[in-house]
Parts: sequence; structure tokens; C-alpha cells
Amino acid sequence: MDGATVSPIPEAPLAMMEIEKTPPRSPNSHNMPPPPNEKRYDEDDERIWNCGAWFEYILVVVVSSILLIAASILTVFWIIYYRKGFNMDDPKLQFNLHPVLMVGGYITLSGFSILLYRICRCCSHLIVKLCHTFFHACSIPCIVIGFLVVWDSHNQVQTPHFHSLHSWLGCITMGLFGLQFIMGFFSFLILLCCENATYKFRSTMVPIHASFGVVTFMLAVATSVTGLTQKAIFELGDSYTQTIEEGIIINSIGIVLTGLGIIIPFAVRRSNSPANFMVYVTDRI
Repeated sequence: MDGATVSPIPEAPLAMMEIEKTPPRSPNSHNMPPPPNEKRYDEDDERIWNCGAWFEYILVVVVSSILLIAASILTVFWIIYYRKGFNMDDPKLQFNLHPVLMVGGYITLSGFSILLYRICRCCSHLIVKLCHTFFHACSIPCIVIGFLVVWDSHNQVQTPHFHSLHSWLGCITMGLFGLQFIMGFFSFLILLCCENATYKFRSTMVPIHASFGVVTFMLAVATSVTGLTQKAIFELGDSYTQTIEEGIIINSIGIVLTGLGIIIPFAVRRSNSPANFMVYVTDRI
């Protein structure tokens, strides 16, 4: 059967051969496309931003910043002008450090840390992470000293600890804040040493960390408001019902804190802000 011919095996296309020769590469943030199931922060990725949308975004950021600063300024003014300032030798004046440090740490510094992390997209993401961590780290000594001050003050006047709703909320807030800081520092800074190996874990932790961050801030607002109310009732007594000046200042601080409890979650969870425009969740870990 000399005339019989065997058809040769068709050669594979050169492109397929090149693909087979190329070893698989580990995913990284530069060459790995976003997972198909991931959602954008901005669902309306085709929407063109107009003047009204930019005005809303800038207004929210400016108002949030003003309220964060006003919370600390009003608290310091209230303590110095109406509560006779600070004195570590007098238990009553020593206590005055507590509201100032707690509002400064839990509200102002932590609030700016949250706001900064969500709106500053013009800088390197690593720089934003470091600034976010720095603001939270600065709030830690404020919170620790504020807690030790009130503990020592209560011991000197023999006031029982952890008997009020304010103190219970404070313990929960402090524990959650510490857990958040440790988890964030470990997950989003330490694990960057093994970026590819920890990619999935960090992408899973992003929404958890963000959600609990907002919850911690809201708990801090609730703790501060209950503390102000408790202080006003104990110190002012029946005169608190007569709309005196100090009562107005205390209520004003509470209103500012309440406003922050509304606007900060709105600012950071706003899905169509320009800072989030066409950015994937996985690009932020």
C-alpha cells in the first residue's frame, strides 16, 4: 500500500504554542483584571459629573470638616469657661480632661482619619493608608489618658465605676476601637509584605473593616452624647431645665455630635462620590 498516505497531525497555531510555553504568573494589582463579580463603588460609571454633583460632594466634605473641628473647640470652650479648666490636684478639675480628650480622640481625630481615607484619592494609596493609621494612632493616647483620668478621679471621690449607660457604651466603644486598629494595622499594612499571597484575605477584610469603622464612630457619638447628658444633669441639676447658657453650650455640642453621626457615614458610604469614580474594590486593598 505504497500509495496510501497518512495525513499529518495539524500543527497547533503559534499563538497557542506561545501560551502553553508561558508559565502562569501570580496575580498582582497591575496585570490582574478586576474580578467579574466585584462591584464598583460607583455603579453609575458612565455618568458624567455635573456642577450639582461636585457641589454636593464638596459641601459634604467641608461641612464634615467644620463639624469635626467645632466639636473639639466647643468642648474645650465649655470646660475652660464654665467648668474652671484643668487641675490634676483637684479630682473635679482633673475629670475635665476626660471629655476634652475623648471628644478629641474618638470624634475629631478618628473622624478625620475616616474622612481622609475615603476622599483623598489624588495621593498614593499607601500614603493615604499611612495617614489614616497616623490619625488613628494619635487618637490612642487621647483615649487612654482620658480613661485613666476619669478612673483616677472616680477613685479619689469614691464614685463607683461602670454604673451608667455612658460607661457601658464607653467600654464597648473602646474595645471595638482597639480591635479595629489592630485588625487594620495587621491586615492592610503588615500583610502588604506578602501582597499576592494575602490578596484574597485583604479583599475580604475591606468591607468588614470599613463597616465596623463607621459603627465604632457612631458608638463614639452615642457615648459622647450620653456623657454630656449625664454631666449636665449631675452638675446643673434643676437649673438645666431653665435654659441657662451652659446648658445651651452642652446641647450645642450634642447637636454637633449628632450632625457628625449623620454626615460622616453619608460621606464615606456615598456610592457616587467623585473620589470613588470608576475604582474597583480590589484596587483599594
